[in-house]
Amino acid sequence: MSTAMADRLDSNTVIQLLEVSRKLAGPSTLKEVLGLVIDVGRSVLNTDRGTVFLYDPGTQELFTTVATGVKAIRIGINIDSIVGTCALDRRVVNVPDCYADPRFNREVDRETGYRTDCLIAVPLVGLDDELVGVIQLLNPKKGCFDAFDEQIAETLASQAAVAIQRARLIDDRMAKLKLEADLEIARQIQLEVLPKQLPVCPGYDLADYSKPAEQTGGDIYDVVVLDREMGASVDSSDLLLLLADATGHGIGPALSVTQVRAMLRIALRYSKDLETLVRHINSQLTVDLASDRFITAFVGVLDPRHHCVRYFAYGQGPLLLYEAATRQSHWFNASSPPFGIIDDPPKCIPEPIDLAPGDIFILLTDGFYEYENEQGEQFGSERVAQVIGNHCEQSAADIIRHLLDEVERFSGSAAQADDLTALVLKRELEATS
Repeated sequence: MSTAMADRLDSNTVIQLLEVSRKLAGPSTLKEVLGLVIDVGRSVLNTDRGTVFLYDPGTQELFTTVATGVKAIRIGINIDSIVGTCALDRRVVNVPDCYADPRFNREVDRETGYRTDCLIAVPLVGLDDELVGVIQLLNPKKGCFDAFDEQIAETLASQAAVAIQRARLIDDRMAKLKLEADLEIARQIQLEVLPKQLPVCPGYDLADYSKPAEQTGGDIYDVVVLDREMGASVDSSDLLLLLADATGHGIGPALSVTQVRAMLRIALRYSKDLETLVRHINSQLTVDLASDRFITAFVGVLDPRHHCVRYFAYGQGPLLLYEAATRQSHWFNASSPPFGIIDDPPKCIPEPIDLAPGDIFILLTDGFYEYENEQGEQFGSERVAQVIGNHCEQSAADIIRHLLDEVERFSGSAAQADDLTALVLKRELEATS
Protein backbone atom coordinates (compact mmCIF):
# COMPACT_ATOMS: atom_id res chain seq x y z
CA MET A 1 0.00 0.00 0.00
CA SER A 2 1.45 3.39 -0.99
CA THR A 3 2.08 6.20 1.53
CA ALA A 4 -0.34 8.47 -0.30
CA MET A 5 -3.01 5.83 -0.13
CA ALA A 6 -2.39 5.23 3.58
CA ASP A 7 -2.70 8.97 4.28
CA ARG A 8 -6.16 9.06 2.68
CA LEU A 9 -7.57 6.03 4.49
CA ASP A 10 -10.00 6.95 7.23
CA SER A 11 -10.45 4.70 10.25
CA ASN A 12 -13.74 3.28 8.98
CA THR A 13 -12.18 2.20 5.67
CA VAL A 14 -9.23 0.64 7.47
CA ILE A 15 -11.58 -1.30 9.72
CA GLN A 16 -13.56 -2.49 6.71
CA LEU A 17 -10.43 -3.67 4.88
CA LEU A 18 -9.15 -5.46 7.97
CA GLU A 19 -12.55 -7.07 8.45
CA VAL A 20 -12.70 -8.29 4.88
CA SER A 21 -9.18 -9.69 5.25
CA ARG A 22 -10.29 -11.62 8.31
CA LYS A 23 -13.45 -12.93 6.68
CA LEU A 24 -11.78 -13.85 3.40
CA ALA A 25 -9.20 -15.85 5.34
CA GLY A 26 -11.91 -18.10 6.76
CA PRO A 27 -13.07 -21.45 5.33
CA SER A 28 -16.00 -20.01 3.40
CA THR A 29 -17.81 -21.52 0.44
CA LEU A 30 -17.49 -19.93 -2.98
CA LYS A 31 -20.98 -18.48 -2.77
CA GLU A 32 -20.21 -16.88 0.59
CA VAL A 33 -16.89 -15.46 -0.62
CA LEU A 34 -18.41 -13.93 -3.75
CA GLY A 35 -21.22 -12.34 -1.77
CA LEU A 36 -18.72 -10.95 0.73
CA VAL A 37 -16.50 -9.51 -2.01
CA ILE A 38 -19.43 -7.66 -3.57
CA ASP A 39 -20.77 -6.37 -0.25
CA VAL A 40 -17.40 -5.09 0.93
CA GLY A 41 -16.50 -3.60 -2.44
CA ARG A 42 -19.74 -1.64 -2.55
CA SER A 43 -19.36 -0.56 1.06
CA VAL A 44 -15.71 0.49 0.94
CA LEU A 45 -16.03 2.38 -2.35
CA ASN A 46 -19.60 3.48 -1.59
CA THR A 47 -21.02 2.23 -4.89
CA ASP A 48 -24.53 1.38 -5.98
CA ARG A 49 -24.03 -2.02 -7.57
CA GLY A 50 -21.40 -4.65 -8.18
CA THR A 51 -20.72 -7.85 -10.06
CA VAL A 52 -18.15 -10.62 -9.86
CA PHE A 53 -17.28 -12.33 -13.14
CA LEU A 54 -15.52 -15.68 -12.78
CA TYR A 55 -13.22 -17.05 -15.44
CA ASP A 56 -14.18 -20.32 -17.15
CA PRO A 57 -10.97 -21.85 -18.63
CA GLY A 58 -13.01 -24.35 -20.62
CA THR A 59 -14.85 -21.74 -22.68
CA GLN A 60 -12.38 -18.90 -22.05
CA GLU A 61 -15.28 -16.72 -20.98
CA LEU A 62 -16.20 -14.64 -17.96
CA PHE A 63 -19.54 -15.41 -16.33
CA THR A 64 -21.51 -13.91 -13.48
CA THR A 65 -22.53 -15.84 -10.40
CA VAL A 66 -23.12 -12.92 -8.04
CA ALA A 67 -24.59 -9.66 -9.18
CA THR A 68 -26.76 -6.98 -7.68
CA GLY A 69 -29.61 -6.07 -9.97
CA VAL A 70 -28.55 -7.92 -13.14
CA LYS A 71 -29.16 -11.36 -14.59
CA ALA A 72 -26.45 -13.88 -15.48
CA ILE A 73 -24.07 -12.85 -18.27
CA ARG A 74 -21.27 -14.57 -20.20
CA ILE A 75 -18.57 -12.43 -21.84
CA GLY A 76 -15.59 -13.31 -24.00
CA ILE A 77 -12.09 -12.20 -23.05
CA ASN A 78 -11.39 -9.62 -25.72
CA ILE A 79 -11.35 -5.89 -26.34
CA ASP A 80 -15.03 -5.82 -27.31
CA SER A 81 -16.16 -5.36 -23.70
CA ILE A 82 -14.91 -3.52 -20.64
CA VAL A 83 -14.54 -6.55 -18.37
CA GLY A 84 -13.13 -8.54 -21.29
CA THR A 85 -10.44 -5.89 -21.77
CA CYS A 86 -9.75 -5.90 -18.03
CA ALA A 87 -9.22 -9.67 -18.04
CA LEU A 88 -7.21 -9.63 -21.25
CA ASP A 89 -4.81 -6.89 -20.12
CA ARG A 90 -4.99 -7.79 -16.41
CA ARG A 91 -5.22 -4.16 -15.41
CA VAL A 92 -7.80 -1.84 -13.89
CA VAL A 93 -10.23 -0.26 -16.33
CA ASN A 94 -11.83 2.95 -15.02
CA VAL A 95 -14.68 4.22 -17.20
CA PRO A 96 -15.96 7.68 -16.12
CA ASP A 97 -18.71 7.82 -18.77
CA CYS A 98 -20.03 4.40 -19.77
CA TYR A 99 -22.34 5.63 -22.52
CA ALA A 100 -19.40 7.34 -24.21
CA ASP A 101 -17.40 4.10 -24.27
CA PRO A 102 -18.19 1.84 -27.29
CA ARG A 103 -17.25 -1.25 -25.27
CA PHE A 104 -20.12 -0.70 -22.85
CA ASN A 105 -23.13 -2.98 -23.34
CA ARG A 106 -26.24 -0.84 -22.96
CA GLU A 107 -28.55 -3.86 -23.30
CA VAL A 108 -28.33 -4.67 -19.59
CA ASP A 109 -29.47 -1.18 -18.66
CA ARG A 110 -32.34 -1.37 -21.15
CA GLU A 111 -33.51 -4.69 -19.71
CA THR A 112 -33.29 -3.59 -16.07
CA GLY A 113 -34.24 0.07 -16.38
CA TYR A 114 -31.04 0.94 -14.55
CA ARG A 115 -28.49 3.51 -15.81
CA THR A 116 -24.80 2.85 -15.44
CA ASP A 117 -22.98 6.18 -15.43
CA CYS A 118 -19.48 5.02 -14.53
CA LEU A 119 -17.75 1.81 -13.51
CA ILE A 120 -14.47 0.32 -12.46
CA ALA A 121 -13.34 -3.19 -13.48
CA VAL A 122 -10.48 -4.84 -11.60
CA PRO A 123 -8.82 -8.17 -12.53
CA LEU A 124 -8.85 -10.97 -9.96
CA VAL A 125 -5.45 -12.63 -10.25
CA GLY A 126 -4.63 -15.32 -7.71
CA LEU A 127 -1.72 -17.56 -6.83
CA ASP A 128 0.56 -18.71 -9.65
CA ASP A 129 -0.67 -15.74 -11.67
CA GLU A 130 -3.96 -17.54 -12.31
CA LEU A 131 -6.76 -15.43 -13.75
CA VAL A 132 -9.71 -15.95 -11.42
CA GLY A 133 -12.09 -13.35 -12.80
CA VAL A 134 -13.01 -9.67 -12.71
CA ILE A 135 -14.82 -7.56 -10.13
CA GLN A 136 -16.91 -4.68 -11.47
CA LEU A 137 -18.34 -1.87 -9.34
CA LEU A 138 -20.87 0.70 -10.60
CA ASN A 139 -21.88 4.27 -9.84
CA PRO A 140 -20.05 5.54 -6.74
CA LYS A 141 -22.10 7.99 -4.72
CA LYS A 142 -19.44 10.69 -5.17
CA GLY A 143 -19.81 10.59 -8.97
CA CYS A 144 -16.65 9.00 -10.40
CA PHE A 145 -13.85 6.66 -9.39
CA ASP A 146 -10.41 8.20 -8.87
CA ALA A 147 -6.89 6.76 -8.61
CA PHE A 148 -7.32 6.24 -4.87
CA ASP A 149 -10.42 4.13 -5.51
CA GLU A 150 -8.45 2.08 -8.02
CA GLN A 151 -5.82 1.27 -5.39
CA ILE A 152 -8.47 0.32 -2.84
CA ALA A 153 -10.16 -1.90 -5.42
CA GLU A 154 -6.86 -3.57 -6.33
CA THR A 155 -6.15 -4.26 -2.66
CA LEU A 156 -9.55 -5.85 -2.27
CA ALA A 157 -9.17 -7.79 -5.53
CA SER A 158 -5.81 -9.31 -4.57
CA GLN A 159 -7.30 -10.72 -1.36
CA ALA A 160 -10.51 -11.78 -3.08
CA ALA A 161 -8.73 -13.73 -5.82
CA VAL A 162 -6.86 -15.95 -3.37
CA ALA A 163 -10.00 -16.40 -1.27
CA ILE A 164 -11.96 -17.45 -4.36
CA GLN A 165 -9.26 -19.98 -5.27
CA ARG A 166 -9.41 -21.43 -1.77
CA ALA A 167 -13.21 -21.46 -1.74
CA ARG A 168 -13.26 -23.33 -5.04
CA LEU A 169 -10.99 -25.97 -3.56
CA ILE A 170 -13.30 -26.25 -0.56
CA ASP A 171 -16.38 -26.49 -2.78
CA ASP A 172 -14.71 -29.09 -4.99
CA ARG A 173 -13.78 -31.13 -1.94
CA MET A 174 -17.30 -30.89 -0.50
CA ALA A 175 -18.81 -31.84 -3.86
CA LYS A 176 -16.47 -34.82 -4.07
CA LEU A 177 -17.39 -35.96 -0.57
CA LYS A 178 -21.10 -35.59 -1.35
CA LEU A 179 -20.68 -37.52 -4.59
CA GLU A 180 -18.83 -40.28 -2.75
CA ALA A 181 -21.60 -40.41 -0.14
CA ASP A 182 -24.30 -40.53 -2.84
CA LEU A 183 -22.42 -43.26 -4.70
CA GLU A 184 -22.11 -45.27 -1.50
CA ILE A 185 -25.87 -45.00 -0.99
CA ALA A 186 -26.41 -46.09 -4.60
CA ARG A 187 -24.00 -48.99 -4.10
CA GLN A 188 -25.87 -50.14 -0.99
CA ILE A 189 -29.20 -49.92 -2.82
CA GLN A 190 -27.82 -51.96 -5.71
CA LEU A 191 -26.34 -54.56 -3.35
CA GLU A 192 -29.66 -54.85 -1.52
CA VAL A 193 -31.50 -55.96 -4.68
CA LEU A 194 -28.99 -58.74 -5.42
CA PRO A 195 -29.92 -62.19 -4.10
CA LYS A 196 -28.79 -62.45 -0.48
CA GLN A 197 -28.98 -66.22 -0.70
CA LEU A 198 -29.46 -68.33 -3.79
CA PRO A 199 -32.45 -70.70 -3.73
CA VAL A 200 -31.78 -74.39 -3.24
CA CYS A 201 -32.59 -76.50 -6.28
CA PRO A 202 -32.23 -80.26 -5.65
CA GLY A 203 -29.91 -81.88 -8.15
CA TYR A 204 -28.21 -78.60 -9.01
CA ASP A 205 -25.35 -76.56 -7.62
CA LEU A 206 -25.64 -72.81 -8.20
CA ALA A 207 -23.09 -70.09 -7.37
CA ASP A 208 -22.86 -66.35 -8.00
CA TYR A 209 -20.33 -63.53 -7.99
CA SER A 210 -20.41 -59.81 -8.74
CA LYS A 211 -17.80 -57.07 -8.41
CA PRO A 212 -18.29 -53.64 -9.98
CA ALA A 213 -15.35 -51.76 -11.48
CA GLU A 214 -16.52 -48.64 -9.63
CA GLN A 215 -18.70 -48.05 -6.56
CA THR A 216 -21.76 -48.87 -8.63
CA GLY A 217 -21.84 -51.31 -11.51
CA GLY A 218 -23.57 -51.81 -14.82
CA ASP A 219 -24.11 -55.54 -14.16
CA ILE A 220 -26.91 -57.23 -12.28
CA TYR A 221 -28.21 -60.74 -11.79
CA ASP A 222 -31.17 -62.43 -10.16
CA VAL A 223 -32.43 -65.94 -9.44
CA VAL A 224 -36.16 -66.38 -8.84
CA VAL A 225 -38.18 -69.45 -7.86
CA LEU A 226 -41.05 -69.04 -10.29
CA ASP A 227 -43.76 -71.12 -8.66
CA ARG A 228 -43.24 -70.30 -5.01
CA GLU A 229 -46.05 -67.74 -4.98
CA MET A 230 -48.28 -70.31 -6.69
CA GLY A 231 -47.97 -72.74 -3.79
CA ALA A 232 -45.58 -75.29 -5.27
CA SER A 233 -42.61 -76.56 -3.28
CA VAL A 234 -39.08 -75.45 -4.06
CA ASP A 235 -38.22 -79.04 -4.94
CA SER A 236 -40.37 -78.95 -8.05
CA SER A 237 -40.01 -75.28 -8.98
CA ASP A 238 -38.47 -73.77 -12.07
CA LEU A 239 -35.75 -71.16 -11.58
CA LEU A 240 -35.64 -67.95 -13.57
CA LEU A 241 -32.08 -66.73 -14.18
CA LEU A 242 -31.23 -63.13 -15.08
CA LEU A 243 -27.84 -61.75 -16.04
CA ALA A 244 -27.81 -58.19 -17.44
CA ASP A 245 -25.03 -55.82 -18.45
CA ALA A 246 -25.60 -52.17 -19.40
CA THR A 247 -23.19 -50.24 -21.59
CA GLY A 248 -20.53 -48.57 -19.46
CA HIS A 249 -20.24 -48.72 -15.71
CA GLY A 250 -21.07 -46.33 -12.90
CA ILE A 251 -24.27 -44.77 -11.62
CA GLY A 252 -26.10 -44.47 -14.98
CA PRO A 253 -25.72 -48.11 -16.06
CA ALA A 254 -26.40 -49.19 -12.46
CA LEU A 255 -29.79 -47.49 -12.57
CA SER A 256 -30.56 -49.07 -15.95
CA VAL A 257 -29.85 -52.66 -14.94
CA THR A 258 -31.61 -52.20 -11.61
CA GLN A 259 -34.62 -51.07 -13.65
CA VAL A 260 -34.44 -54.30 -15.69
CA ARG A 261 -34.42 -56.41 -12.54
CA ALA A 262 -37.39 -54.45 -11.11
CA MET A 263 -39.35 -54.73 -14.37
CA LEU A 264 -38.74 -58.47 -14.46
CA ARG A 265 -39.88 -58.94 -10.87
CA ILE A 266 -43.08 -56.97 -11.47
CA ALA A 267 -43.81 -58.73 -14.78
CA LEU A 268 -43.52 -62.12 -13.07
CA ARG A 269 -46.57 -61.27 -10.98
CA TYR A 270 -48.68 -61.16 -14.13
CA SER A 271 -47.14 -63.70 -16.47
CA LYS A 272 -44.76 -66.65 -16.29
CA ASP A 273 -44.42 -66.83 -20.07
CA LEU A 274 -40.78 -66.16 -20.88
CA GLU A 275 -41.34 -64.66 -24.32
CA THR A 276 -44.01 -62.27 -23.03
CA LEU A 277 -41.72 -61.13 -20.23
CA VAL A 278 -38.74 -60.27 -22.39
CA ARG A 279 -40.76 -58.63 -25.16
CA HIS A 280 -42.47 -56.27 -22.70
CA ILE A 281 -39.17 -55.40 -21.01
CA ASN A 282 -37.45 -54.75 -24.33
CA SER A 283 -40.33 -52.61 -25.59
CA GLN A 284 -40.22 -50.40 -22.50
CA LEU A 285 -36.44 -50.04 -22.59
CA THR A 286 -36.50 -48.82 -26.18
CA VAL A 287 -38.55 -45.92 -24.84
CA ASP A 288 -36.59 -45.31 -21.64
CA LEU A 289 -32.98 -45.65 -22.80
CA ALA A 290 -31.07 -43.01 -24.74
CA SER A 291 -30.29 -43.87 -28.35
CA ASP A 292 -26.64 -44.57 -27.54
CA ARG A 293 -27.39 -46.90 -24.64
CA PHE A 294 -28.51 -50.52 -24.50
CA ILE A 295 -28.51 -53.51 -22.16
CA THR A 296 -27.41 -57.04 -22.94
CA ALA A 297 -29.35 -59.62 -20.97
CA PHE A 298 -29.75 -63.35 -20.49
CA VAL A 299 -33.20 -64.35 -19.26
CA GLY A 300 -33.67 -68.08 -18.90
CA VAL A 301 -35.68 -70.68 -17.02
CA LEU A 302 -34.19 -73.84 -15.56
CA ASP A 303 -36.62 -76.77 -15.52
CA PRO A 304 -34.99 -79.05 -12.93
CA ARG A 305 -37.41 -81.90 -13.63
CA HIS A 306 -36.56 -82.14 -17.33
CA HIS A 307 -33.02 -80.78 -16.90
CA CYS A 308 -33.35 -78.10 -19.52
CA VAL A 309 -32.64 -74.37 -19.68
CA ARG A 310 -34.86 -72.37 -22.04
CA TYR A 311 -33.58 -68.87 -22.61
CA PHE A 312 -33.45 -65.63 -24.54
CA ALA A 313 -30.06 -63.96 -24.90
CA TYR A 314 -30.64 -60.32 -25.82
CA GLY A 315 -27.13 -59.45 -26.96
CA GLN A 316 -25.68 -61.47 -24.08
CA GLY A 317 -22.95 -63.84 -25.10
CA PRO A 318 -21.06 -65.96 -25.44
CA LEU A 319 -22.76 -68.53 -23.21
CA LEU A 320 -20.73 -71.57 -22.21
CA LEU A 321 -21.89 -75.15 -21.69
CA TYR A 322 -19.31 -77.60 -20.43
CA GLU A 323 -20.35 -81.16 -21.37
CA ALA A 324 -19.08 -83.58 -18.74
CA ALA A 325 -19.49 -86.77 -20.80
CA THR A 326 -17.31 -85.54 -23.66
CA ARG A 327 -15.26 -82.99 -21.66
CA GLN A 328 -16.02 -80.49 -24.43
CA SER A 329 -16.99 -76.82 -24.22
CA HIS A 330 -19.84 -75.53 -26.36
CA TRP A 331 -20.42 -71.85 -27.04
CA PHE A 332 -23.76 -70.19 -27.75
CA ASN A 333 -24.15 -66.72 -29.20
CA ALA A 334 -26.85 -64.14 -28.50
CA SER A 335 -30.28 -64.99 -29.90
CA SER A 336 -31.59 -61.40 -30.21
CA PRO A 337 -30.25 -57.81 -30.31
CA PRO A 338 -29.66 -56.14 -26.92
CA PHE A 339 -32.54 -54.64 -24.96
CA GLY A 340 -33.41 -51.10 -25.99
CA ILE A 341 -32.32 -51.16 -29.65
CA ILE A 342 -35.27 -52.58 -31.62
CA ASP A 343 -38.79 -51.99 -30.33
CA ASP A 344 -40.30 -55.09 -31.94
CA PRO A 345 -37.59 -57.61 -32.87
CA PRO A 346 -38.48 -60.68 -34.93
CA LYS A 347 -40.44 -63.19 -32.93
CA CYS A 348 -38.42 -66.16 -31.75
CA ILE A 349 -38.84 -69.07 -29.39
CA PRO A 350 -36.66 -69.70 -26.35
CA GLU A 351 -33.42 -71.52 -27.10
CA PRO A 352 -33.11 -74.87 -25.24
CA ILE A 353 -29.99 -76.28 -23.58
CA ASP A 354 -30.16 -79.78 -22.13
CA LEU A 355 -28.10 -80.52 -19.04
CA ALA A 356 -26.74 -84.02 -18.47
CA PRO A 357 -25.24 -85.11 -15.12
CA GLY A 358 -22.03 -83.18 -14.44
CA ASP A 359 -22.72 -80.54 -17.11
CA ILE A 360 -21.91 -76.93 -16.24
CA PHE A 361 -23.67 -73.87 -17.62
CA ILE A 362 -21.68 -70.65 -17.22
CA LEU A 363 -23.01 -67.10 -17.51
CA LEU A 364 -20.38 -64.35 -17.48
CA THR A 365 -20.52 -60.66 -18.33
CA ASP A 366 -17.94 -59.40 -20.79
CA GLY A 367 -15.75 -58.08 -18.00
CA PHE A 368 -14.27 -61.58 -17.70
CA TYR A 369 -13.64 -62.15 -21.39
CA GLU A 370 -12.30 -58.65 -22.02
CA TYR A 371 -10.13 -58.36 -18.91
CA GLU A 372 -6.76 -57.12 -20.17
CA ASN A 373 -3.27 -57.73 -18.86
CA GLU A 374 -0.43 -55.21 -18.85
CA GLN A 375 0.26 -55.89 -22.53
CA GLY A 376 -3.33 -55.19 -23.56
CA GLU A 377 -4.12 -58.86 -24.25
CA GLN A 378 -7.62 -60.00 -23.30
CA PHE A 379 -8.34 -63.01 -21.08
CA GLY A 380 -10.67 -64.39 -23.75
CA SER A 381 -13.10 -67.28 -24.04
CA GLU A 382 -10.47 -70.00 -24.50
CA ARG A 383 -8.94 -69.31 -21.09
CA VAL A 384 -12.41 -69.32 -19.54
CA ALA A 385 -13.12 -72.75 -21.06
CA GLN A 386 -9.74 -74.05 -19.91
CA VAL A 387 -10.41 -73.02 -16.30
CA ILE A 388 -13.83 -74.70 -16.37
CA GLY A 389 -12.40 -77.88 -17.84
CA ASN A 390 -9.55 -78.03 -15.33
CA HIS A 391 -11.91 -77.70 -12.38
CA CYS A 392 -15.08 -79.33 -13.73
CA GLU A 393 -15.33 -81.81 -10.86
CA GLN A 394 -15.41 -79.08 -8.22
CA SER A 395 -18.38 -77.12 -6.89
CA ALA A 396 -19.88 -74.15 -8.72
CA ALA A 397 -18.48 -71.78 -6.09
CA ASP A 398 -14.99 -73.28 -6.42
CA ILE A 399 -15.16 -72.95 -10.21
CA ILE A 400 -15.84 -69.22 -9.84
CA ARG A 401 -13.01 -68.93 -7.32
CA HIS A 402 -10.55 -70.61 -9.69
CA LEU A 403 -11.75 -68.41 -12.54
CA LEU A 404 -11.11 -65.27 -10.48
CA ASP A 405 -7.67 -66.57 -9.48
CA GLU A 406 -6.73 -67.14 -13.11
CA VAL A 407 -8.00 -63.71 -14.16
CA GLU A 408 -5.95 -62.10 -11.39
CA ARG A 409 -2.86 -64.10 -12.32
CA PHE A 410 -3.30 -63.23 -16.00
CA SER A 411 -3.90 -59.50 -15.49
CA GLY A 412 -0.90 -58.88 -13.26
CA SER A 413 -0.92 -55.27 -12.10
CA ALA A 414 -3.54 -54.17 -14.65
CA ALA A 415 -6.57 -52.60 -12.98
CA GLN A 416 -10.12 -53.92 -13.34
CA ALA A 417 -11.71 -51.89 -16.13
CA ASP A 418 -15.19 -53.45 -16.30
CA ASP A 419 -17.70 -55.05 -13.99
CA LEU A 420 -17.38 -58.78 -13.28
CA THR A 421 -20.53 -60.85 -12.76
CA ALA A 422 -20.93 -64.62 -12.92
CA LEU A 423 -23.64 -67.24 -12.51
CA VAL A 424 -22.52 -70.88 -12.62
CA LEU A 425 -25.09 -73.68 -12.77
CA LYS A 426 -23.89 -77.25 -12.40
CA ARG A 427 -26.04 -80.37 -12.61
CA GLU A 428 -24.91 -82.76 -9.94
CA LEU A 429 -23.89 -86.31 -10.76
CA GLU A 430 -26.56 -88.88 -10.08
CA ALA A 431 -25.91 -91.25 -7.21
CA THR A 432 -25.00 -94.81 -8.22
CA SER A 433 -26.26 -97.82 -6.28
